[in-house]
Amino acid sequence: MKIDQADKKIISILQENARISNTGLAAEIGISPSPTLERVKKLEKQGVIRKYVALLAPKKVGKGTIAMVSVSLAVHEMGSLDHFLGEIRKLPEVTECYHITGESDFLMKVIVENIEAYRNFVLNKLTRIGGISRIRTSIVLDTVKYTTKIEVE
Repeated sequence: MKIDQADKKIISILQENARISNTGLAAEIGISPSPTLERVKKLEKQGVIRKYVALLAPKKVGKGTIAMVSVSLAVHEMGSLDHFLGEIRKLPEVTECYHITGESDFLMKVIVENIEAYRNFVLNKLTRIGGISRIRTSIVLDTVKYTTKIEVE
């Protein structure tokens, strides 16, 4: 798919403010509203724009502890992998999960209320998933940078 300059402007603006009106968006990129809306719909249909969400401040909603969790599996076969992935997708505390290279197999972002809630998550949910050989946790002390924006060159 070819993304032209107008599409790049649309993507950039929507990443900063997905609630902008179509007329506001059109004015910012210098194209009339009808073709602007067509471009946005095309970007959505092609999967460039996956969805629109409200980004929350975890502490403001009672989720003050963020943990980065590395998980290694005991066996590297499709059955074990599929089982692990299926179980992880069910856990609302896991907000991101990446299949990675290196010492661990997965890196997850886990957001919970506090350390006690994290302890309960590990003991009552994570360790009950079969096939895990090692779990390593780093607690986030402070968020230095957080963005969802992806630069499109």
